[in-house]
Amino acid sequence: MAVPKGKVSKARRNSRNSANFKAQAPTLVECPKCHEMKRPHRVCEKCGSYKGETVVEQEKKSK
Repeated sequence: MAVPKGKVSKARRNSRNSANFKAQAPTLVECPKCHEMKRPHRVCEKCGSYKGETVVEQEKKSK
C-alpha cells in the first residue's frame, strides 16, 4: 500500500486543489412579470412572483 513520505502542507494541498477551481458569476434570468434579473427557480425579489403567480406580498415603499 502506498504511504506518503511526508506531511503535505496546507499551502501545497490548497494550491493543488485550487488549480481546478474557477469562480463564476451566478446565472441570471429575466423575470417575466417585472423584467428584473433574478436567479432561476427562485422567487423574484422585486415583485414576489414565481412562475407568473404572486407568492410573496411586497410592501409598498412610501415617502
